[in-house]
Amino acid sequence: MSDCGCDKARKDLEEYLRNEMCKTEHSDIREHLENCDACREEALVATTLTAVVARACKESAPEQLRDQVLARLRTEQAAHH
Repeated sequence: MSDCGCDKARKDLEEYLRNEMCKTEHSDIREHLENCDACREEALVATTLTAVVARACKESAPEQLRDQVLARLRTEQAAHH
């Protein structure tokens, strides 16, 4: 295995985190992240952001807020037709 370098690690970070690359490239990026604090920190930020977005997508808005948003959308749509 060889260190792939910061440019490749950052370019392919999303694919690496989703396990969407071949085993060799995955190993090269993992090795780089183990030895590069800056890229490891970027991977941590990306992982945390992904988890927060996934959690937010599971939540639903309170019914009253949804009703207000839908009413506003209907008003805006009616005004533009």
